[in-house]
Amino acid sequence: MNIKITGKDLKATDAIKNYVEEKIGKMEKYFGDEADVLVTIKSEKNTQISEIQVKAQGNLFKAVTETNDLYASIDKNMDILNGQIRKAKTIRERQTKDASIKDMFAPAPESSIENEVIKTTYYEIKPMTIEDAQIKLEEQSNLFLPFINLETSKVNVIYKLKDGKNYGISEPEN
Repeated sequence: MNIKITGKDLKATDAIKNYVEEKIGKMEKYFGDEADVLVTIKSEKNTQISEIQVKAQGNLFKAVTETNDLYASIDKNMDILNGQIRKAKTIRERQTKDASIKDMFAPAPESSIENEVIKTTYYEIKPMTIEDAQIKLEEQSNLFLPFINLETSKVNVIYKLKDGKNYGISEPEN
């Protein structure tokens, strides 16, 4: 890890440098040696401000805190950064997991699957009037909208006709 510590209106002593390096060294479990860390410490009136920026794997993680104690400010920043890093890692893991699941269920492009159900869509059916269903269908950009007709208590499907102006309703016979 490349660690750069700078002080503005406050000298970065060896004790502070060692403390920062010790704390940031614990982040190697996330990035290994491939991270650039910029630590800025400064003092304004009675407060000590620490800012830590970590650039690694195309991500930028940043935390800025101010307290009366510089060491407490550094600790607080480390907690913030660990949370940001864990969140980013979780998001990345979910994306790769979702991508692998999609690949698992998606048909191969070179295969010619026919007459098979290859996609399932789930939706919520709510009780409403036909007029309310028309309005909701207009708000959504779907081709159809299933709903429970309040007048008949049966499942109906409203859809827009090809003329683009009128609607059709599908309902069961019984």
